[in-house]
Parts: sequence; C-alpha cells; structure tokens
Amino acid sequence: MTPPRVAILTVSDAGARGEREDRSGAIIEEWVNTHAATLAGRALVPDESDQISRALMAWADGGEVDLILTTGGTGLAPRDVTPEATRAVLEREAVGIAEALRRAGQPEVATAILSRGVAGVRGRTLIVNLPGSPGGVHDGLAALLPIFPHAVRQLRGETEH
Repeated sequence: MTPPRVAILTVSDAGARGEREDRSGAIIEEWVNTHAATLAGRALVPDESDQISRALMAWADGGEVDLILTTGGTGLAPRDVTPEATRAVLEREAVGIAEALRRAGQPEVATAILSRGVAGVRGRTLIVNLPGSPGGVHDGLAALLPIFPHAVRQLRGETEH
C-alpha cells in the first residue's frame, strides 16, 4: 500500500496573526513522519468557517490526500467553528471516530468531553477534527493510530477482508 497522505489544518486566530506558535500542528507533523505516512500539506487559517471549508474542500477534492487532520476550533468558545465548517463539507459522518477521540482524553482531562470535533468522509478523504491543545492532539492521535490505516484502505477501495 502506498503510504497514507496526510494534510494538517491548524485553526487559530492567534496563530494566523503570528502571535502563537503552531505547537499542535507540529505534533501532528511529527506523528505523520513517525508512522509511515506522507505529509501532503500543512496550512494555518483563522477561526473563519469559509476559510476552513475552502481548505478542506481543496485537499479532499484534489485527490492527493487520504486523511486531513484539523487542530483547533472545536471547543465551546464563540469563535470555535471548526466542527460546523467541517460538517458543511462532509458527505458522510464517522461518529464513532469523534466519540473515540473524546473518550481518549477523558481519563486524564475531564474537559475532553467538551470538544465538539467531528469526523467523516468527503470523496475518498477522511477528515478528523482534533482539539487545539497539544495534550488533546496527543490523545486524539493515539486513538486514531490503530484505525487510520484501515480507514484509508477502505476509502481507497481496498475492501477485501
């Protein structure tokens, strides 16, 4: 199998203004490089629905990305719009993935269940919202590790068991 191609979208007003380092995006990039995947793209946008949706659609519709991981904008704050922007471009939700991500962080951080992140498919690309905190990203990636290769194979049409 060709290594999974992963794109990273960081959603952060402060990051987009250059006021905050993108630590969560860096953690995801390190994970991609460590787990036999290929980094297909990385971008940082402010908490603006239209910019989030455009980035997701460009990668998913371009046919060069198997998995898009977003980080940031999944909380309860008024500017946290990543789940809504993601849902607007999804063709099918993968509710179990989002539930697993919330459960992964809860033993250590009770507030992990406040994440509103979603997951689903557009075309042949899996899109997963991770929290913005480095700890939440670590927990989410740990939950994704056992399932993402199988998900990518299925989306590529490799469905034999």
